[in-house]
Amino acid sequence: MASLTLPPAPTNPRQDAIDLHKAFKGFGCDSTTVINILTHRDSMQRALIQQEYRTMYSEDLSRRISSELSGHHKKAMLLWILDPAGRDATVLREALSGDTIDLRAATEIICSRTPSQLQIMKQTYHAKFGTYLEHDIGQRTSGDHQKLLLAYVGIPRYEGPEVDPTIVTHDAKDLYKAGEKRLGTDEKTFIRIFTERSWAHMASVASAYHHMYDRSLEKVVKSETSGNFELALLTILRCAENPAKYFAKVLRKSMKGMGTDDSTLIRVVVTRTEIDMQYIKAEYYKKYKKSLAEAIHSETSGNYRTFLLSLVGSH
Repeated sequence: MASLTLPPAPTNPRQDAIDLHKAFKGFGCDSTTVINILTHRDSMQRALIQQEYRTMYSEDLSRRISSELSGHHKKAMLLWILDPAGRDATVLREALSGDTIDLRAATEIICSRTPSQLQIMKQTYHAKFGTYLEHDIGQRTSGDHQKLLLAYVGIPRYEGPEVDPTIVTHDAKDLYKAGEKRLGTDEKTFIRIFTERSWAHMASVASAYHHMYDRSLEKVVKSETSGNFELALLTILRCAENPAKYFAKVLRKSMKGMGTDDSTLIRVVVTRTEIDMQYIKAEYYKKYKKSLAEAIHSETSGNYRTFLLSLVGSH
């Protein structure tokens, strides 16, 4: 369930473009108007506004935002106005070829997306950056982590809820043999099962594993693997079981302790607002006894804070 709130009556993209242009004009930028318009339009409406803006003012809205806003607020807004696939592609491209390589972000985007989301995003990546996602993964990652990511973006998995109990039991046994039962780990088996199976199937494997061997599959992954490979397996497993809980945890981590990991905070808020942010908020509150809005409020300030809170909702 999305946390995005839209005006009760349909809005006119042309009027929005005019109001945005007015907000940018003159000395300083009327950020309140910009936030009010853009954080209350869905991705279809945002695309139409950008079209109108380009037609009327012969300028890209993203270019204008770039010159009017700054810091985290600018970064968040530029990501927000993209369509979901364009946004994922942009975050990935930055994570794999920016000034600082961020394999955590790349792993999260890839391993928490559905096969159909990944398909569209791969096409967008190629169209936008003139290079294949697989090529950039190959350049920046290595070992089992690389094998897993390449398989995950390459294999069209089933997305429905049905599972075959026989195959589930078989997979649980194979994972046991590949991990706990032997000395060392047979990573190939972990990669095969985790990348070829649907989320519903993986959730069933986790529960069968627990039932058969009295140990959680998550603990097994943690003790048998490490580094980015472990991170990728855990992301797949947690998203298969409960994506909202997974993202609540990622958000909590980004705001815990000294300082805030703003790029993670922005990434999760902006990419999940139109998907499952209501569920993420519920999981956050359940686990940390504090609302996500409160946490964001205390970790951010100014227009950046106003922007994020407009997306997640203040309760």
